[in-house]
Amino acid sequence: MIDFGFDKLALIGTVALIVIGPEKLPRVARTVGHLLGRAQRYVAEVKAEVNRSIELEELKKMKTHVEDAARNFEQTVSQEVGQVSQDFEKSWSELQGVSTPAEAAGGSWHTPVAEYKPVKKNWRAKRAAVPQWYKQRHGVRTRVQSGAARVARFRPPRASSKAGS
Repeated sequence: MIDFGFDKLALIGTVALIVIGPEKLPRVARTVGHLLGRAQRYVAEVKAEVNRSIELEELKKMKTHVEDAARNFEQTVSQEVGQVSQDFEKSWSELQGVSTPAEAAGGSWHTPVAEYKPVKKNWRAKRAAVPQWYKQRHGVRTRVQSGAARVARFRPPRASSKAGS
């Protein structure tokens, strides 16, 4: 790139002063400054666009890498699940063919299984087993309260007489 030192800038300034003249020099310098600012902004935008495209390419590569890893993991898991299910099916089929130990010994003894009979419970015990929060939520009264006490409980508080004075 071109190297501009102080001596070269001073030489360019004196030539511009002689050629353009002192009346037009400030307007020309302002115009040149605006043009240089536009050029710098344009270069910055181009750099930013190039950086975005590079990052986009890197993200696309990373995306393909992650997708490949996920696909490989899925294949590995499905193979393992298939292997385990085959082993289970093989073990299950082997167990279906084997008889019970009593039948294998030659005897056929059978242990009777008692039928399930539900226990009859007292309805008072059931009522007491309901949680307190459930009773409160559904309005089940758990304590006896007189009508006057109930009215006093839900009456809005009275405003004090001193506040109005």
